[in-house]
Amino acid sequence: MFAMKKKRQAICQKIYHSPRGPLLKMLFGQRSEYVSLILVFASWHPFHDPLPSTTSGRERLSLNAGWKFSRFTTNPDRLQYNTLKPWMLPAANDFLKSGTKRQRPSDAPPKVDYAQPSFDDSAWESLNLPHDWAIKGPFNAPNVSGGMGRLPSNGVGWYRRNLTAKADDLTKSIFLDVDGAMSYAAVWLNGNLVGGWPFGYASFRLELTPYLRVGDNTLAIRLENAVQNSRWYPGAGIYRNVWIVKVNPVHVGQYGTYITTPSISAQSATANLAVTVENKGSASQDVDIVTKVYAVDSVAGKRLSDPAATFATVKSNVAAGGSQTVNGSVTIANPLLWGPPPGQKPNLYTAVTTVLEAGTSNVLDTYETPFGIRSVTYDADKGIFVNGQKVYVQGTCNHHDLGSLGAAFNTRALQRQFEMLKDMGSNALRTSHNPPAPEFLELADKMGFMVLDEIFDCWSNGKTTNDFHLIFADWHEADLRSFVRRDRNHPSVIAWSYGNEIPEQSGTGGAATAQELKDILRSEDPTRLGTTGMNSASAGSAFANVMDIIGLNYQGEGIGPSASSAAPNFKKAYPNKMIWSSESASTLSTRGTYIFPVSSAISTTAGGATAGGNNTAQYVSAYDLYAPSWGSSPDKVFREQDKNSFIAGEFVWTGFDYIGEPTPYDKSRSSYFGIIDLAGFKKDRFYLYQSRWAPNVKMAHILPHWTWPDRLGQVTPVHVFTSADEAELFVNGKSAGRKKKASSSTYRFRWDDVVYQPGDIKVVTYKNGAEWATDTKKTAGDAAKLTASADRTTIKGATGEDLSFITVAVTDASGEVSPRASDAITFAVTSGPGQIVTTDNGDPTDMTVFQNPTRKAFSGLALGIVRANPGTTAGQKIVVTATAAGLTAASVTLEVV
Repeated sequence: MFAMKKKRQAICQKIYHSPRGPLLKMLFGQRSEYVSLILVFASWHPFHDPLPSTTSGRERLSLNAGWKFSRFTTNPDRLQYNTLKPWMLPAANDFLKSGTKRQRPSDAPPKVDYAQPSFDDSAWESLNLPHDWAIKGPFNAPNVSGGMGRLPSNGVGWYRRNLTAKADDLTKSIFLDVDGAMSYAAVWLNGNLVGGWPFGYASFRLELTPYLRVGDNTLAIRLENAVQNSRWYPGAGIYRNVWIVKVNPVHVGQYGTYITTPSISAQSATANLAVTVENKGSASQDVDIVTKVYAVDSVAGKRLSDPAATFATVKSNVAAGGSQTVNGSVTIANPLLWGPPPGQKPNLYTAVTTVLEAGTSNVLDTYETPFGIRSVTYDADKGIFVNGQKVYVQGTCNHHDLGSLGAAFNTRALQRQFEMLKDMGSNALRTSHNPPAPEFLELADKMGFMVLDEIFDCWSNGKTTNDFHLIFADWHEADLRSFVRRDRNHPSVIAWSYGNEIPEQSGTGGAATAQELKDILRSEDPTRLGTTGMNSASAGSAFANVMDIIGLNYQGEGIGPSASSAAPNFKKAYPNKMIWSSESASTLSTRGTYIFPVSSAISTTAGGATAGGNNTAQYVSAYDLYAPSWGSSPDKVFREQDKNSFIAGEFVWTGFDYIGEPTPYDKSRSSYFGIIDLAGFKKDRFYLYQSRWAPNVKMAHILPHWTWPDRLGQVTPVHVFTSADEAELFVNGKSAGRKKKASSSTYRFRWDDVVYQPGDIKVVTYKNGAEWATDTKKTAGDAAKLTASADRTTIKGATGEDLSFITVAVTDASGEVSPRASDAITFAVTSGPGQIVTTDNGDPTDMTVFQNPTRKAFSGLALGIVRANPGTTAGQKIVVTATAAGLTAASVTLEVV
């Protein structure tokens, strides 16, 4: 009888300490004679079964499916950020250390019909996330500039979705995690304004628990994009993944672990761990915190079964409504280090933290932290060292859109981009100019890319009318702390950037703001250095003085075709600071387009026909010698880097063409800067970078193509990109001369006096006297057929998120690509459970909407992107067929796995 009474008392305590404890106390008080009544209440109360003997810890569930959506070009609800701001600001409280925490107003926010459960959204569009409402076009949005891609990203968007809560859910803390929503996101649950977060690139969390009820719940999210809110295409909508996180009231907090590895050798590594445990309950909780470290199988991507190390158990008491951070340290024997290929391997570990009710086996929470063991050294004279090995930074900058898919995040599309960059020899990425999707860093970790992780494009002084400067004062601290906490466990992140070409570089307040942001970074992560991309701050300026790393945008090679590098001036002013080109080149070109005459200079400012431009067609010559006024050719960048060997490397603008910023032709849809075009087709420049960045790849590449019926007897220069040191060109079998690279500052072979005759050109290259690689270009005959190939012939079908990229080429009868072909090609799934998602061709002037299955070939190529229908089972086949009038069709078969 006594044992039964003790058990009932323990049960009572559990109930009182649950989220419903205050209600039970109000009804029944604390007296033992009411224990049985409490048990009866608990048994029928619809909120939850209060007494699980064990729990599974946390659940993280995708909330991407099943949304209703509507976009409005005018404001349908008369809301605006300043109206909602008082209820949104408290979402930042966990990331504020300076000043007073924000208090939620006691009065109710404005009521809005679209957020109410009673609102009828049956006429709205049904869709799944991630979603970019603007990418469907057309490319004629009123008041949207060429810089923003002319797509309809502006307006107000409402998303609504039903959530079904079980009784057990109300015993837990329920959070909404949004990886990215563009922009001014405000969230309602059951008509109650939960909160919001305005920065469109931020990941954020809101707690739904106080507003959740058993059964059906209505979640509504409002977004608003003004015109002129960006310098490039920002996308629109909930364009990244969304999650529901269910945890016990006592749990590891958001971004609640921080791992550092301060001491590393071949024999052992020291790992230090900080764990922050939150208590959302109404009573304090004693906990035991246990963390085990596991190596991750690099092939399977799963952690090994046996732990590599175990932290000592830490006991703690977490006050009700508070949090507690505990620390531990452990030695990992024979550590597998993370480092960039090809010289190193990107080995990974996972720390599994379990929070237990003190003295029991009752699991309150389980939290996994992927990390890597590696050291980074910033050497002022020699550059970056990872694990004691020098690694020259061979990086690219990229905006966040994924070509024809727009801003809507897709893991496979990004992985494809990374694979192409790695094939080129790239080892580094700059997240220009905003926080990336979380999966970006997960892929970088796995593939071994070093990352310059960047957050802001502007501070208090804006670059466009409605950009981030409007909210910088209220949100910069929370945005920056949240950003660093989210990303600091990723071994791929080797440095932080907290600004890009900031207007305050030369202003009186810029240095003070830079110092404030730097101090925030250091307080959150003292292990990495910070920088900004400086395009005008001079050596010795107050702004540059603040930087840990000197990041030079274009100053590294000298701004303009004739200027020399400013790096020596910075080296003299900061002999103990590492210097790199945080943004370089900005070379312009249009894939497969060659304009004559060809500049004899190493780098030329792009202009009209005499400077590599076709102002009528809006193309720039693919000889890759042309740049805007601030930019340079790759050749010039390489030359200045080689003259200044202390430069740690570069981040080229850009790896891929992107939507918006169509310099020098504002009427186009997309940029000309990419080494790879918007469709993912390699420009000639790809091979120039590969020749330098992957010198052991046996490669030779000729440009231009050799199909010029309108250039008979005219001089048509031939250039060759190769990692060899000697090359001989043959024109219709006759040698045009064997050449050696004239000096260490020569990065291409040029035969500028070749006269065009149909036939073929062939180059044979040599390295150290031995034959290295060859390439041939032939004159193509009349277009006769299509050929099709897939980047992968297997595709996952369960979720419909996996993609296959189908390249279609127009060729002559012998299979030679017709480099000037522009036939209209129609993509179709002719058999099996698949769909054409988008098409593209890399032509920056093509205004056909991306969802159109018919696309003209550009320079002989077109792309179709295919997915399996959601729910497709393994073993089924999808046949994709490409057709064009007068040409033999082509098909490719995909297998669902």
